[in-house]
Amino acid sequence: MDISPELRARLEKITALVFDVDGVLTQGAIIYTDSGEEAKAFDVKDGLGMRVAAAGGLRVTLMTGRASSVVQRRARDLHIDEILQRVGDKAGALRTFAAHRGLDLAQIAFVGDDLNDLEAMRIAGVSIAPVDAVPEIRDIASLVTEAPGGRGCARQAVEAVLRTQGRWEQAVESYLSGLAERDRGRRTEA
Repeated sequence: MDISPELRARLEKITALVFDVDGVLTQGAIIYTDSGEEAKAFDVKDGLGMRVAAAGGLRVTLMTGRASSVVQRRARDLHIDEILQRVGDKAGALRTFAAHRGLDLAQIAFVGDDLNDLEAMRIAGVSIAPVDAVPEIRDIASLVTEAPGGRGCARQAVEAVLRTQGRWEQAVESYLSGLAERDRGRRTEA
């Protein structure tokens, strides 16, 4: 990914990452089982990237136009506390999100892939799109990942922010230390 000096300056200000779900964290497929349950497939590397982002001090939030218990479960598995579901006006929700957390929009990177993400991407400090996003989104994105949605784009977004800020290695170390600490706790409980 090519990062210009202007984009580098904007990435250095980012303290929060807001991810759309369908088409960004998934390949965009919505699967219904015979019993009517919804299923989604998430990329493990994207999930680990979001955990590293949190370990590196970035706020990670999911924002989706739909409501899904599957998304709630994924967020819980990744220790993401903030999920904004059934969001019709993503730009309005992003403004409210920023205001309630004392953030300037310039501190937020929004990762989206389709037309309902357009206005939120226009107001975010940095807008990131997967390579398979619709043309209107790719055209306005500050950064287009090499990976498609649901197959590494979230991980690349996290890495772009943390590497630009010079904090990737520290965030990885913090994440790995947390895993080791959790393992030590499990062994002493057993």
